[in-house]
Amino acid sequence: MRSVFVISVAGLALAGCATVTRGTTSQVQIVSEPTGVTARTSLGYQCSTPCTLQVSRKDEFAVTFTMPGYEEQTVAVRTQLAGSGAAGFAGNLLLGGVVGMGVDAATGSTLEHVPNPVSVVMTPAAKPPGARTKRPVRSAPRPRPAPPMAASASTPGA
Repeated sequence: MRSVFVISVAGLALAGCATVTRGTTSQVQIVSEPTGVTARTSLGYQCSTPCTLQVSRKDEFAVTFTMPGYEEQTVAVRTQLAGSGAAGFAGNLLLGGVVGMGVDAATGSTLEHVPNPVSVVMTPAAKPPGARTKRPVRSAPRPRPAPPMAASASTPGA
């Protein structure tokens, strides 16, 4: 019975509390107005909004939003210590010890992504200076003047 207890405590010490309770990845929601915008991350992911990506908790990245007729926008996504991650990290003092703290720090399980959700409102692209606006199409073409009559070789009265 004593060996089961020792093995259980050792397993918890190696796992790390936050790693066990929160995991090493998180879901980041990507949203935009309008929807259907292409979102590309600096990590190599791509999706059409709205979408959700599963990323490592310790990865910081940027999301670039593109759509024809709109200005491109980029949002930086950073990591910060999460409230529940800090609690799990502190739990290592009771069960995991220094080894558990090291595991949590190495895996990033105490972190969360900010902002989450990543959200933008796309801005219509500005027309370049001097750009002409399209003129309305006319309903009927203008009549063309008749070509001038060719002079004949004969002269009147001759």
